Amino acid sequence: MAKQSNATVVKNRKAYHDYTILEVWEAGIVLQGTEVKSLREHKVQMQDSYVQVKGTELFLIGLWIAPYSHGNLHNHLQTRPRKLLLHKKQILKIRQKSQEKHLTIIPLNIHLTQSKLFKVDIALGKGKKQHDKREKIKEQEDKRSMERAMKPR
Repeated sequence: MAKQSNATVVKNRKAYHDYTILEVWEAGIVLQGTEVKSLREHKVQMQDSYVQVKGTELFLIGLWIAPYSHGNLHNHLQTRPRKLLLHKKQILKIRQKSQEKHLTIIPLNIHLTQSKLFKVDIALGKGKKQHDKREKIKEQEDKRSMERAMKPR
């Protein structure tokens, strides 16, 4: 059986719809034992989550991880802030870019690496306006209809 290089656990689909992605980084995430077990069961939601810079640390806010089904009273809190692990220079660079250009730091997905570690892809994103979103949807629909017309029957 072949190993998967990056098995995606959860993907933030709204991020690509609501933001223009400018730059992406891969960060480690600090998790408790029951959080890891829930992530392996794919019981997680990234909806409305974002990354916040506090000093020289990054925190993932709003990530919901379900309580582990076989956990006891020492189960984790579902929406606690989770620390992200990056080099200090990278964190300072992210903080500087997000402040000077008024960009948002958003998580894109959580995946499992070959070495069984969970990683989070974070990105600098610029919010899209409503007309930009409509334009993008129209382009996708036009592309689909052209492909259908060109497809041999």
